[in-house]
Amino acid sequence: MSYFNKFPTTPYDVKGDNVIRTLTDITRRVRLSTKARLSIVEFDFYDVVDGQTPEFVADRYYGDVGLHWLILITNDIIDVYHDWPMSTKRFEDYVYSKYDNDVNGIHHYEYTQESGDTKFVIELPNDSATTLPAGAVPVTNYEYEERIQEKKRRIRLIKPEYIPEIKKEFSKKIKGV
Repeated sequence: MSYFNKFPTTPYDVKGDNVIRTLTDITRRVRLSTKARLSIVEFDFYDVVDGQTPEFVADRYYGDVGLHWLILITNDIIDVYHDWPMSTKRFEDYVYSKYDNDVNGIHHYEYTQESGDTKFVIELPNDSATTLPAGAVPVTNYEYEERIQEKKRRIRLIKPEYIPEIKKEFSKKIKGV
């Protein structure tokens, strides 16, 4: 099933020349229900390797490159360019551009707080108004952005046995039935 094949269409005069064309309504969005998203039983986890695309992962996991849309929906990815993990080259370019070549500048500080058996990390801003406690550790701009990318690498994949039902449900929801 191609992702857009199930979308509703509408007749529209694109150029204002009285020639009616059939357009796919790409403004439709479908999300997994909160119940489905929170159910770990229905998911496997996958770590995206440098340079892998949603199409590659769909082919490797489902044996069907056309199911890349399911990976995106499952992981609430709307913009592949910003929400999918970047390749190493693109990441390097992004970080150097964003921080104007000051990738080793301090983004923030972290301080580990302990209470009994519980440990948690407190993020402290990098500004002159903040008094840093002893033991606060600096986190560079590069490290900060790298952590964000690492979180994006771990994705959820719906187990293959659920695919027929998901496809059926998607078709209903996208048509507004």
